[in-house]
Amino acid sequence: MKVNVIGGNISEEEKNAYVSYITGKYPNKNITAIDVTIDGDYVNIKYYYAPRDFERIRRITGYLVGTLDNWNDGKRAEEHDRVKHTVPVSVMEQL
Repeated sequence: MKVNVIGGNISEEEKNAYVSYITGKYPNKNITAIDVTIDGDYVNIKYYYAPRDFERIRRITGYLVGTLDNWNDGKRAEEHDRVKHTVPVSVMEQL
């Protein structure tokens, strides 16, 4: 994990204390970097998470699915033949 110190210098012990605080506060997050900004007697901490994988889930023919990998030929044909609706541009301009 990268620790960036802005506006001054701090000891390695203090850096480690900030890292321990942030990782303890968010144990299930993958934190990639921490910015420590020194402003006189105050310290601001900003931290960055690693990007997470995102799986798109859609409702297709009454089922919530991520991918169609496990569908049989009949269900794939049903998905292929379905009517896909669009929103007219004039409606979008009103929003």
